[in-house]
Amino acid sequence: MSVDRGSRFILAQKAKGVENILQVKAARDSFPETNLSVITADGRLSSFVVNYSSQPQNLNISITESTPKNSITFSEANYNKAEVTRYAKAALNSDVSSSLSRDKNAGISLSVLGFFTHNDVIYCRLEIENRTNIGYDINQLRFFIRDQQKAKRTATQEIEVTPILSEKEISAIKANSMQSVVFALPKFTIPDKKYLAIQLMEKNGGRQLEVHIRNKKLVRARLLP
Repeated sequence: MSVDRGSRFILAQKAKGVENILQVKAARDSFPETNLSVITADGRLSSFVVNYSSQPQNLNISITESTPKNSITFSEANYNKAEVTRYAKAALNSDVSSSLSRDKNAGISLSVLGFFTHNDVIYCRLEIENRTNIGYDINQLRFFIRDQQKAKRTATQEIEVTPILSEKEISAIKANSMQSVVFALPKFTIPDKKYLAIQLMEKNGGRQLEVHIRNKKLVRARLLP
């Protein structure tokens, strides 16, 4: 997220198209000892003492062991990822009284527990419950804006809303268990005669679920402090 060079004699840049690789090289040979500080999206600061070597023993340095085990995948680079992560956790821990929408199918239920917002990011909190003795493997969970039902042979439009991040990765719901998750979404509202559809699909199975949200519920999103 941020790089600070101790002197102009070292050059540093992100690898093109990649968010987690930093390329470092010398601007001249035999430069004086200096330092390099790197701040990553999880809020960690890593500092390095840098010396020149014509034949470095290590060409690649990995600091993955310092990152959390539950990594977060981002699709947008324009957000403060550490901040979005903090507010996603706040949305997960916020009190909710009841669900806004719910769908059930063969012992599996998908519920929208609430919408929250901060700095033009919408946080959608979901709950998935498995009341059966058979595990539920998730194939995909999608958000898209869809037209209301129209007459047959009339074209309909779907606009997918791609999450900025998921508060945690969920690939399966074990038998007789329940999990909550928060998805951070870019700011949007739902036009008239459309609705937000949240679709959950089972891998190699037929237990598909879909909940619908109207704009009046979305615009009541609670402001996160």
